[in-house]
Amino acid sequence: MPSLREYATFFREFRSRFETTGAIAPSSRFLAAALLRPLKRRVDDRPVRILEIGPGTGAVTDWLVRQGQPGDILDLVELNETFADVLRKKFEQDPTYRHIAERSQVHVVPLQEFEAEEPYDFIISGLPLNNFPASLVDEVFQAYFRLLSPGGTLSYFEYMYVRSIRKRVGAKQARERLGLIDATMSQFTQRFRVRRDWIFVNLPPAWVQHLRKSEEHDSSGDSRN
Repeated sequence: MPSLREYATFFREFRSRFETTGAIAPSSRFLAAALLRPLKRRVDDRPVRILEIGPGTGAVTDWLVRQGQPGDILDLVELNETFADVLRKKFEQDPTYRHIAERSQVHVVPLQEFEAEEPYDFIISGLPLNNFPASLVDEVFQAYFRLLSPGGTLSYFEYMYVRSIRKRVGAKQARERLGLIDATMSQFTQRFRVRRDWIFVNLPPAWVQHLRKSEEHDSSGDSRN
């Protein structure tokens, strides 16, 4: 479970960087369990490549490192330098992290600029997409699928009904932006979603979306084809 210090760090960054933090508290263990469900159900013992995007102070990472098996590779992309420092210290000092520390790395870079040597079998994302410009959401999803291997699974969460409510009560510009985000995300969920989990024990309650990249997508090179 996140420590009180991690909660304080998270809330402080939320107040100063709402656009890129998005939540007022770290993810609950119930949300973490849902995000990790595809990884826990892996069908064989071969080493896999895992990418976590927007891990924050590591609420999901804490559970993720426990699921890691010998040979697994774990990369974390975190734009917030304060959160990245918290994560680096965990890999250096936390006994739970040590078994995977040599095969893990924290990258402080925007996701759309991140380059990997090989694609990932599992991608887990905590990015606050509803806070982003619509064009950036499109870039993020293109990056997700660029980094995901054929047959790999993307798991990300979004807070329940946030767009629906804000599209009704927000200013015109915000409504238009959220409508474009809806359209972008629907392109992917309608084509690639294999499961959606409802997580009520979280602040706020959330959906977890699981999308699987198909062989056809990899050959086409564009999810919108």
